[in-house]
Amino acid sequence: MEHVEVRTDNSGRPTAVLSRGGEWSVGAEPVRWFERINWWETSRRMPKGNSGVDVEVLQLQVRLGNNSKSALTTLYLERDGAGGGWRLRETAAGAA
Repeated sequence: MEHVEVRTDNSGRPTAVLSRGGEWSVGAEPVRWFERINWWETSRRMPKGNSGVDVEVLQLQVRLGNNSKSALTTLYLERDGAGGGWRLRETAAGAA
């Protein structure tokens, strides 16, 4: 999965995603949830620490740059447990 940078405002709300040299502006309210992961598929032992078996997922509706007329694309991001950043899990419209 590709690592991406998520920019936020002062309250922590995502405002933009930087991916493959492009900047995608968030155009709708973000949706956040947690999913149970199959840790045994990638590790021999259960992860230690907080939320070791859950992964944070962020769904963002974004548009390329600041063009308010460009079509919205859905990005699904997954929190990188090791580094705390975000990884691009899926793109609904294939534009990112």
